[in-house]
Amino acid sequence: MIKTRLTQFFGISHLIILAPMTPAAGADLAQAVAEAGGLGLLGGGYGERAWLEAESAKVTRSDVGCGFITWSMAQQPDLLDFAIERHPRVIMLSFADPAPFAPRIKKAGVPLICQVHTVEQALQAADVGADIVVAQGTEAGGHGQIARSTLPFVPTVVDALSKHAPNVFVVAAGGIADGRGLAAALMLGAEGALLGSRFWATQESLIHPNAKAKVVAATGDETIRTSVYDIVRKKAWPDGYTGRLMKNEFIEKWHGREAELRSLQESELVKVEAAAEQGDYDVANVTVGESIRLIGDLPRAADVVRRVTHEAWVQLNKYAAPMETAA
Repeated sequence: MIKTRLTQFFGISHLIILAPMTPAAGADLAQAVAEAGGLGLLGGGYGERAWLEAESAKVTRSDVGCGFITWSMAQQPDLLDFAIERHPRVIMLSFADPAPFAPRIKKAGVPLICQVHTVEQALQAADVGADIVVAQGTEAGGHGQIARSTLPFVPTVVDALSKHAPNVFVVAAGGIADGRGLAAALMLGAEGALLGSRFWATQESLIHPNAKAKVVAATGDETIRTSVYDIVRKKAWPDGYTGRLMKNEFIEKWHGREAELRSLQESELVKVEAAAEQGDYDVANVTVGESIRLIGDLPRAADVVRRVTHEAWVQLNKYAAPMETAA
């Protein structure tokens, strides 16, 4: 085992957090990660009440947390109260100012994780009470900003918080799918890693088998940052945020033609929803990041936790031999 402030803070065995992806991170995936000794987070996502309540009802462990897309959850803030009561292990807020909600979380004695994309966001998160900041590089799958890459961004946030709020620690995210990435994150000063795409492609993930198969077969050059699926689904993301997905025919058709897509939104939405039900991912979206080339199988989530941790241990110990004293 590798021990850091993350493992000590939560009393977990492995310094790996499951990204609260919707719909991938349902009850089965979140519980599997927790049972394996990582930190499992249920995907609260946009705050789709029926889905969240149904998956939450399946959670039988007390050590599973929950994460939300903050700006969307704000439209029905009682869901935060539901999550605090049902999953007090930890709440994660991403993609908007956490200040309006942090006091309720902290008053309830629930740990708060905030995902950030700029140093300014990291400092603001610390100021409103975040216990942990997830520094997400633009390589990550799903939504984020076209901002900084993981390698230079993480140590910048670590340095800034070490001066501004030394009790708040950093977890790295974006492009991490194996032990090499986890070891690198630790060398950058992070206390652990949040993994999305690697857990997205596991047996417990609530993702269609056809989509998983596309990821396993990918070469790694297929992703793109785009807003076409947000437009067709009328998801009003704040300025600066796009989603990283695998390229497909739908993206090739509409990326760069967003104004026209808005005028045809309803008819195109029908096509996207039908494709998702049929498992047609030339039209439906596959939401993963640049790490897909590192994903070549569909293991159980517990195997991912153990494998990535072991690989990181091997990498860190490869260079741990005592330095020879200069003559």
